[in-house]
Amino acid sequence: MGSISDADIMEKAVNVLQHYKVDYEFMVVSAHRSPEWMYQYASEADKKNIKVIIAGAGGAAHLPGMVAALTTVPVIGVPIKSSNSLDGWDSLLSIAQMPNDIPVATVAVNGAHNAGMLAVEMLAISDARLKKMLANTKKENNLKVQKQNEELKKRK
Repeated sequence: MGSISDADIMEKAVNVLQHYKVDYEFMVVSAHRSPEWMYQYASEADKKNIKVIIAGAGGAAHLPGMVAALTTVPVIGVPIKSSNSLDGWDSLLSIAQMPNDIPVATVAVNGAHNAGMLAVEMLAISDARLKKMLANTKKENNLKVQKQNEELKKRK
């Protein structure tokens, strides 16, 4: 994340990764305040066997795109509505509007939960355990909807 002030949002991705028992790193890597550290982290990600990077940032939100420019590891960007953002729109557009050959998968503003889910889905491409767990999640979601419809029937 670009700043510790993003931690409350980014912890939602951590919760997902913990649920699926996926190893992760949780740290501040600022494109603006620590560009050398960002460069080192991103350019060494593949060597460290990192498979997916979730990068959250508010305001100008350069972190996801700069990381994506420096690595072949897929990057998921989380636009964060921060104290210096324009309702998160600036962050969303900064992350989503990337030039050709520098893709960043982008989730909703403050959508770290779905960033975690997308990372798990990417990892599940080559991990049968995660694929099975994701299938169970889909079944559980279906059951939740069925229960909600039963609840609605009781209200009539």
